[in-house]
Amino acid sequence: MKILSIDSSGLVASVAVIDDDILIAEYTICYKKTHSQTLVPMMDEIRRMTDLDLDSIDAIAVAKGPGSFTGLRIGSATVKGLGLALDKPIIPVPTVDGLAYRCYGTDKLVCPLMDARRSQVYTGIYEFLKKEEGAGLLYSLHVIKAQCAVPIEEILKVLGDIGREVIFLGDGVPVFQEKIAELLKVPYSFAPAHMRLQSAAAVAVRARELYEQGVFEPAAAHQPEYLRLSQAERERLEAGQ
Repeated sequence: MKILSIDSSGLVASVAVIDDDILIAEYTICYKKTHSQTLVPMMDEIRRMTDLDLDSIDAIAVAKGPGSFTGLRIGSATVKGLGLALDKPIIPVPTVDGLAYRCYGTDKLVCPLMDARRSQVYTGIYEFLKKEEGAGLLYSLHVIKAQCAVPIEEILKVLGDIGREVIFLGDGVPVFQEKIAELLKVPYSFAPAHMRLQSAAAVAVRARELYEQGVFEPAAAHQPEYLRLSQAERERLEAGQ
């Protein structure tokens, strides 16, 4: 199965193509440019460098949210346009699931942290469970706590109650590192730089797993998942409008 995947949910812009269990290409950049400037040129470069016929794509995967409202809207519009033009299904991947897949195979808990501002995080709690399949030993992602938007103190309390060692990753790590050291009483570590942020390849691999579970949708039906109101919407509510 060939999947074109994008993640524009955070600071990182990332595009990848996988064909079954082979990563054909990944283009990831984290720099001072907007996703509207980067995503389409990145996809075009991958298409050109790999002689990719877009009609050969079986599905398009996208990090559906949560994350940056602007980034999610750009990613959603991009995959919807492609999906409609190519008549391909969309595989919506929870952003936090995609991040958790960066730590595939670990025996520790995985807790992605995305800075959601106002002392909140987009987060979840995951583990990888071993499963026998053919001659090899693989792992499946098990969701202990589904992605959510909560105060950092709340997710740290849940982790403390579970009582297992944790790996943290995501752009929230440097923001909440001191709070973690202050409040968390179980062993923990931080993922290194090459594993810390979003990856379209990780989204693609998770998407393949979701597709096999029947999780996909027509392009026209796809919508981002924000988890909470935008700042403008919150301000209107606070003003009583």
